Amino acid sequence: MRIRVLGNLVILAATVALSYGMQVSKPHYADLTAPIPVDGAMHDTVRARSFDVRLDKIVFARKLKTNQFGQEKLLTTGGLWAVVTTNLAATGSSTAIADGTWQGPTGLRYHQTERLGYRQDMPPHGVDPGLEKRGLFVFEVPSDQIRGARLLIASRRFGPLDAQARISLDAVQTGADGQPADIVPEFDLDAQQGGT
Repeated sequence: MRIRVLGNLVILAATVALSYGMQVSKPHYADLTAPIPVDGAMHDTVRARSFDVRLDKIVFARKLKTNQFGQEKLLTTGGLWAVVTTNLAATGSSTAIADGTWQGPTGLRYHQTERLGYRQDMPPHGVDPGLEKRGLFVFEVPSDQIRGARLLIASRRFGPLDAQARISLDAVQTGADGQPADIVPEFDLDAQQGGT
């Protein structure tokens, strides 16, 4: 009788351990329905499901100059402004590209700044098949989140099971301290828009 009770306790303990292991090791629902990453690098065309994106240029600045409602504004930040210039195109049918996220090397994510308000060259970008369109994404990022960062671009912020372009920013030149090699003191966003 004693062996039988001991055997049942061992089976019960093994069942509890197995159940706990299965519960802890299963993926979270958010991971199961997360966007599907399509990896690429700067200067390469990354082909997501509904759009293509090519990242050609990133400008880092300490201050950002812009025109808002007819008034010139000089915006400062505790880190650096990262002005990302991309070329966008739809693949099959017209679509919008609304989400840009800067993912630092530690996994921290920084969404596009909302301090610029509405601008025609900022998201959401309406794109059509076969027609490239220039699009800007502007971020405020700490200087320690630049080396080894990635840019995540998707058609919408919460797009379960949709493609997300994940562009490695390894081509950004950084110094020994991890700061970008070329930081401009002030960047005029409107002069840049008119110049291209």
